[in-house]
Amino acid sequence: MSASGIRPGRRGRSVVTGLGVVAPTGIGAARHWESVLAGKSGLGRITRFDPTGYPVRVAGEVPGFRAAGQVPGRLVPQTDRFTHFALAAAEDALADAAADPAALPEYEMAVVTASSSGGTEFGQHEMENLYQKGSSWVGAYQSIAWFYAATTGQVSIRHGMRGPCGVICGEQAGGLDALGQSRRLLDTGSRLVLSGGTDASLCPYGLVAQMSTGRLSTEDDPARAYLPFDAAASGFVPGEGGAILVVEGAESARARGVPVYGELLGYAAGFDPTADGTTARHSVPVSVVRRALADAALAPGDIDVVFADASGVPAEDLAEARALTEVFGPGGVPVTAPKTLTGRLYAGGAALDVATALLSLSAGVVPHTAGLGRTAPGCEIDLVLDRPRQTDPRTALVLARGHGGFTSALVLGAGDRGAPGK
Repeated sequence: MSASGIRPGRRGRSVVTGLGVVAPTGIGAARHWESVLAGKSGLGRITRFDPTGYPVRVAGEVPGFRAAGQVPGRLVPQTDRFTHFALAAAEDALADAAADPAALPEYEMAVVTASSSGGTEFGQHEMENLYQKGSSWVGAYQSIAWFYAATTGQVSIRHGMRGPCGVICGEQAGGLDALGQSRRLLDTGSRLVLSGGTDASLCPYGLVAQMSTGRLSTEDDPARAYLPFDAAASGFVPGEGGAILVVEGAESARARGVPVYGELLGYAAGFDPTADGTTARHSVPVSVVRRALADAALAPGDIDVVFADASGVPAEDLAEARALTEVFGPGGVPVTAPKTLTGRLYAGGAALDVATALLSLSAGVVPHTAGLGRTAPGCEIDLVLDRPRQTDPRTALVLARGHGGFTSALVLGAGDRGAPGK
C-alpha cells in the first residue's frame, strides 16, 4: 500500500456512505440497530399464510411493511415483494448518504444486487392463475417480476442509474459478492454504486422449495428454532428482507462532504461443491478468509470481530468454527451472529450482516448472539453471548456461505460516522 493509502493499481478506496435496511428487526438502520443491541427477536409464527400444514412454522417476517407506502403505486402490482424491499431500502440508503441521483452523471451510477430465487411469491400467484383459471389469467408482468434480476433493473430505472448493472446469484454469499463487485465498478469509472440484496420467499411455494434442502428447523418455539453453534442447534429459520448500501469512492464522499460508515478493505470468494451439510469442510472458508485478509493487507490479529455465517446446521457450524480457529486460533477473535434475531435472509442475509457490522464499527460495540445456551462441542470460538461487548472494534470480517458451496468473505474498516443515536 502506498503512503497515500491507495493500493497500487487501484483508483482509490471504496467506502459506504448510506444504509437502507428492511428486516424482521425493523425498517430502517436505526430501528434495526436498536433491536440488535437489545437482543429483540423478529422471529415468530408465520403470518403471511397459514403454516399449519407445514413442518416449518417459524420465520422472520418484516413487521409493518406496506408496499403502497414505500413503492411508487404503479410498481406495486408489477413487481414482487423482494423488489419492493429493495426499492424502499435503496431510497433510504440514498437519503442516508445525502446522495441525489439527479445531480450525478447517469452513466457513472451503477447497481449490483444479490438474488437467490427471484420473485417467488409473485410467481406462485401467477402459477395459481394458470392452473386454476387458464393462461389468459396470467399477467404480463410475470415475465419480469419473477426474474432474479428484477430488483437491479427496477432500482436502476427508478433512479436513472445507467452505468454498469448486474445481479449475482450466490444465495447467502451473494450479498458479499455484490459488494465485492461494487469495488470493481468504482475502479472502472463508476462514481456511486447501489449494492446489497433483499429476499422474500415466505409463501407456500417458496417455503416448500426451501424445505427440500433439509436444513430448516422444525422447532415451533421461536426462541429455540435457530441456535447456531449451540449444542441444541437443529437447522435455521428462514427470513425475509435485507439491506441496500451506497458505495462510492472515498474521494467522492470527501468532495460531497459526507461521513462514511466504513471502508470495504478486502474481499474474496471460493466454492466447495462438497459442502452439503453432512460433509461440510473447513478448508475452503480458510482459504477465502485468508485471501480476503491478504486483499485488505491485514493479518488475522488485525481483525476485531467476525460476523459469522452461522448456518444452524451442526455440521456446517462445526466446519465454520474450525475454519475460524485455524485462521485466528482458538478463541482468537470475538465471533457474533446477530442473524439469530432475523433468521437467514438468503440473498439479503449477508448484505444485512454488512450493514450490522458497519453499525457495530460506528458504535464501537460488538453485538451479541442472542438466545444461545451451551456452545456445541468442538466449536472453539469466542462467541459473544448474553450482552454486547464494548471493545471499540475498528475492523470486521463478514463471512457468508450459500447453498451449493458458495463461500465469500468481506473485510470492513471503521469510518468516521457514528451509529444512529450517537
